[in-house]
Amino acid sequence: MKGGIEVIAETICEDMRVRLPRQNKKQREGLALLAATMLDVRSANLMDVAASLPRQAERLDMRYQWISRVLGNALIDVDEVMAPYVRDILGRLVGDGRRLVLIIDQTQANEVQQAVVVAVRVGERSLPLAWRVKKTQGAIGFAEQREALEVVAGLLPEGVRPVLMGDRFYGSPDLIAWCRTQSWDWRLRLKQDLLVFEDGGESTLAECFARGERMLTGVELTGKRVPTNVAMVHEAGHPEPWIIALSEAPTVHRAFDYGLRWGIEAMFSDFKTRGFGLEDSHIQRADRMDRLIMVMALALFWAVSTGMWAAVHAASPDEKKTGQTSPRTSSEA
Repeated sequence: MKGGIEVIAETICEDMRVRLPRQNKKQREGLALLAATMLDVRSANLMDVAASLPRQAERLDMRYQWISRVLGNALIDVDEVMAPYVRDILGRLVGDGRRLVLIIDQTQANEVQQAVVVAVRVGERSLPLAWRVKKTQGAIGFAEQREALEVVAGLLPEGVRPVLMGDRFYGSPDLIAWCRTQSWDWRLRLKQDLLVFEDGGESTLAECFARGERMLTGVELTGKRVPTNVAMVHEAGHPEPWIIALSEAPTVHRAFDYGLRWGIEAMFSDFKTRGFGLEDSHIQRADRMDRLIMVMALALFWAVSTGMWAAVHAASPDEKKTGQTSPRTSSEA
C-alpha cells in the first residue's frame, strides 16, 4: 500500500507531466519524489530526506546517493523546469488586475554559498522565480543579478510592467539602467554616500537629506549619470532614513512602497530557519545547490498553487469578494 509521500509524489509528477510534457520521465519522477519527501520532512538536509525517501533501497547511504545523482544531473535545467510554474503564478497574480511586485535579494545558502533570488510577492510572502548560486562569502555581482532578472523578464505576461524592489546593495546605477531598458518601475533603496548630480551641481544623498531636500526629480546617480527620481523619508524611532530611487514622481507614499520588499524575508525564512533548513544541507557544488533550491521551489509552488485553487473554488462568496493575492502599490491608487 502506498504511503502519503508516494501519493503526493504521484500528484506532483502528473502536474509536472502536464506542465513539462517533453521532460524526461525519470527526471520528472525523481524531482516529484524529492519535492514530496521534502514537504513531508520539512528539511533540506539530505540525510533527513534520505531517511524518509520511499525507495526500495534499504540502506540509507544508497538512498543518499540516489538523491545526489538527481541533484547532480546536468541535464536538468533549472530555468526550464521552473518556467511553466513561473508563468502560471505570474498569470494568476496579473489576472486580478493588481501590480506585480518583484523583489531581488541575496541569502546565504550555507557556509560557503550565496544565492541571489528574484521573487514575486504573493500576499504577505513571496515565491522564488529565478536565482543564481555562487560559491562566495560576499555579495553576488550585477552579472548574476541580471541573469536572474532576464529569466523573469522573459516569462512575464505580455504588456505587464512590474515594479522591482531591492535593498541598498541593489540600488545601483547598473540595475536602475537595466530597469529603464526593460520599461520596469523600481523602488530601490540607495546608500547615503552615493554621488548625485542635479542642475550642474554635485552632492551626496546624505548632504541632500541634511539640507532638507527630500524629493529629488530627474537627478543623476554617480559618475555613470543614470537618471532617476529619489524620495527620502525618516520615521520617528528609526536610526536612519529610507532613501529610495523610484521611477515615478517622488512622493512619501511611493517611498513607503519599499516596505513591500519584506515579503522576501518571509520566503527566506521558509527556506531556512523556520522551514526547510537550507543552511543545513552542506552541499558544496553550486549546481547541486541550484537544483536543491529548485526542489524546494517546486514544493512551495505546488502547495501555494493548490491553496490558491482552493481559495477560488472552495471559498464562500464573501471570501471570494474579499480575497486578495497581491498588494497594490501606491502608484495604482
